[in-house]
Amino acid sequence: MSEVSDIGDADWAVWRSFVAMRRELDRALEHRLQQDAGISGADFEILLSLFHAADSQLRAGNLAELLGWEKSRISHQVTRMAARGLVERRECPTDLRGTWVVLLPDGRRAILNASRGNATELRRLFFDLLTEEEKAVLAAASVRIVDMLNPASCARADEILRGEPEQQAAS
Repeated sequence: MSEVSDIGDADWAVWRSFVAMRRELDRALEHRLQQDAGISGADFEILLSLFHAADSQLRAGNLAELLGWEKSRISHQVTRMAARGLVERRECPTDLRGTWVVLLPDGRRAILNASRGNATELRRLFFDLLTEEEKAVLAAASVRIVDMLNPASCARADEILRGEPEQQAAS
């Protein structure tokens, strides 16, 4: 048992393995995104969200909520992506404080170019290495942890992507 917590050595080993796996998987996927489409993992997350959103656009605040990012991080990332012609900002006609982030044709091409390679790498580096039973256990554990941390997150993500009316303050 650790001297600084009541977490046992075996549990720490599980945690370290999980963190290392996630870090290495993220690194490999990031490399593939750069190679296939010249985009980062952050670009990919935004482009994929916009690709799946109603009318290929989301309010900046909803995008931040969907990705679990701070609004300032969304703002900085969108600024960089807009400079590269992947997305654009549009004013919200019904709320002058709100901003839409809109997927542009170059962004659509980038996400389509990146998606195939990303899926191939996910299959090769993750799904193909797990048995069906391991996938079921991992999925159940993931859902249980997300439900404990933020029970409404999955339902809210579905609402955002469908373009349903906002349930929080304007973004």
